[in-house]
Amino acid sequence: MFISRPKRKRSGAPFALTPTFLLVFPSGMTCGLEPPSAPVESSPSDARAPSSMTDLLQVLPDFDLKPFSHIVPSLEKACITSADLLTLEPVDVAKRAQVPPGEVRRLADELLRQLHEHFDAQDEGTEEKPASQIEERKWAAVSTLDDGLDAALGGGFPAGYLSEITGESAAGKTQLLLTLLLAVQLPPPHGLSKSALYISTEAPLQTTRLNQILQSHPLLSRLEDSEKPSLARIQSTHIHDLEAQEHILRYQVPIAVQRSNIGLVILDSVAANFRAEFESGKGKSGGAASFAKRSAQLVQLGALLRDLASREKVAVVVANQVLDRFEPAAAAFDYASQHLSQRHQHNLNDNSPSGSGRSTPLPGYERSDAAEQQYHLSTPDPLALDHQQRFFTGWGDARYTRNQKTPSLGLTWTNQIAARVALLKEPVYKMQDYVLGPEKEIVGWTRTMKVAFSAWAADHNGREGMRFEIVEGGVRAVGDDGGEDERAG
Repeated sequence: MFISRPKRKRSGAPFALTPTFLLVFPSGMTCGLEPPSAPVESSPSDARAPSSMTDLLQVLPDFDLKPFSHIVPSLEKACITSADLLTLEPVDVAKRAQVPPGEVRRLADELLRQLHEHFDAQDEGTEEKPASQIEERKWAAVSTLDDGLDAALGGGFPAGYLSEITGESAAGKTQLLLTLLLAVQLPPPHGLSKSALYISTEAPLQTTRLNQILQSHPLLSRLEDSEKPSLARIQSTHIHDLEAQEHILRYQVPIAVQRSNIGLVILDSVAANFRAEFESGKGKSGGAASFAKRSAQLVQLGALLRDLASREKVAVVVANQVLDRFEPAAAAFDYASQHLSQRHQHNLNDNSPSGSGRSTPLPGYERSDAAEQQYHLSTPDPLALDHQQRFFTGWGDARYTRNQKTPSLGLTWTNQIAARVALLKEPVYKMQDYVLGPEKEIVGWTRTMKVAFSAWAADHNGREGMRFEIVEGGVRAVGDDGGEDERAG
């Protein structure tokens, strides 16, 4: 089943609006704007604006505004919401609205008191259940079909959460996603006994590779034909722009999830359409306005996917691209000093009586312990983003890590996801002297899976992740004893 691409023109479609308390006054005006005399059809832009229908008087119909009638018009003109009254300092609100701070404080206190009374009254009719009658939330997750990788992930990718897999090109993101498409069809503990939906923004679904994994994976190949996953239970669609992406995710995906008993939704990748939209021509000329628009759309997308995962009890997994992270020049020189001097001493001083095996810095440069510990940080300031991103990107927490990356879409998108799994790829070079010899020759790759952060599993910050390799049957963990790295063909 393929989900059709939406048409450009659409009207009358309901949009899910984020509830926001707004002060609505007896005059019927909101933020100084006259109310429309007739109903207005929803449009895509309405989804990005606060809703004026979920207002204070709808939540608290008996709230008396007469004692505050002298400050109400000024608050209305300054677009002060009830959320502002409850969260901001009265002095800040008073400056915006040009009203006395004491009156603002009195209004905020009265609003808070009546909200407490309102919700306490609703809770009186609810009887507290004993602990024995409280139903435990069942843990349901989609397995990677590898015990080592599942252990590192805390059981797999659970239903009800929005997770991300990030890594550079050819790191193994798509290979892992294809395995999940098959695993979700298995009964617990490997899957959810449900179908899957694959949404692609780049290359279409690789059905040939899916069939190869199905026939070659040790677990799947042993199943009876009636128990095996089927490619017929994997629905897919390809979208090319943000408008189509929003329409499909908001309207068509929830219907497909309910009708087709879908337990896994994959978006591969989440960054492609955003980069095409905001990094080409129109996005560059917008400057700060374009950046703010992109951030707002990322927040909206994150809320949409989280709501889908929570409401339909499905696992939502997205793939994300990465960007190169530039390191300080001193750090790069320090790294070269250590590793080149190790090779220099090994080759030229092999018969040295000291035999210590310690590296000797390059002439004219002495490496300090501080540089050794912080070479991967672009700033020593612990409050700077460049310092803290090692805790949530998956790169920069290990000493002497080269080719550091940063996941796309920035900190705004990072705050939308429940877990980030980073797939790292490091080259394996042919053993020879590279000090004065030829260019480095890559003979293979070492891949590592790291949990940057997660709501249900321990992260790998400061620790080695789980090494894995890509084989004919999908992905599999590589033990400490090794296994061989993937060799270049």
